[in-house]
Amino acid sequence: MRSIYKALLLAALAPPVLAADVPAFVYSPYQHLPPFAAGGQPLTWAFASGECGDEHWGGQGGQAVADANVPAFAQAGTGYIISTGGQGNVFTCATDEGMERFIRRYASPQLIGFDFDIEAEQTAEQIASLAARIATAQKHHPHLRMSFTVATLAASDGSHASLNPTAQAVLAAVRKAGVQGYVLNLMVMDYGPAGKKACVVKKARCDMAASALQAARNVHIKYGVPYEQMELTAMIGVNDVVENVLTLRDAQAMAQGVRRMKLAGLHYWSLGRDKPCDKPVTGADATCSTMKGVPAGAYLRTFAQALGKVAP
Repeated sequence: MRSIYKALLLAALAPPVLAADVPAFVYSPYQHLPPFAAGGQPLTWAFASGECGDEHWGGQGGQAVADANVPAFAQAGTGYIISTGGQGNVFTCATDEGMERFIRRYASPQLIGFDFDIEAEQTAEQIASLAARIATAQKHHPHLRMSFTVATLAASDGSHASLNPTAQAVLAAVRKAGVQGYVLNLMVMDYGPAGKKACVVKKARCDMAASALQAARNVHIKYGVPYEQMELTAMIGVNDVVENVLTLRDAQAMAQGVRRMKLAGLHYWSLGRDKPCDKPVTGADATCSTMKGVPAGAYLRTFAQALGKVAP
């Protein structure tokens, strides 16, 4: 196992390869299925898990999910990204045939691409196999965007600490497999207690906007990933680490920084949390932002406006 990881990490030093015909920039909040009614705002559907071609969504079969949602988004002309894995879930792909079934199941003119959220519990062999399947699939679907979501720190102590071992293995496998035009999606959230080893500190707290942009800089400097091949995913409001809070001001500053640095995209977790809580809540909540006085849809509009897009 150690030798495989070492080989993958050495491959991370290889230069990236760019592809054409993929969107230059994507703004799409995440949303657990079933998604909100399809409208004008692109969405990232979360999360498919299991083996490609036989994947499921929280126990619901992949074909059933596709049948229930793809036609609605296609009819509405709303873009969507299919996201796999996520916290506590594993998505694997052992064969090219399975990957092809997986891709075709969700295909429509509105399909932007696929996001592979790899956080833990995946072996180096599984990561390498998934990357190889994606590289092969790109030969048949060069227009589809392929992103890889990984955990990150945002060290401001000069160490450029950022990607954890799993994230390093993902980046190395993607490069070794020759995946073209990949986008590395940094989870800029849940850094932990405020400290320069983890984030940018301001008034004894992690400055969530400054930390998000610092995370991108660290990955660019340490791993050589171009800014145009990176994007950010924030957790709005109170994070799982309650000391990490992303305010509307943070959202505005983060989006402005993303635009200034010419990153590939911006996302947030999640559209379903972008509303006030119905009752007092301490800490993070799966159904609301835990932010008093912040109206529904405020983060969606704030990000959009700061990115120079039409606010929904």
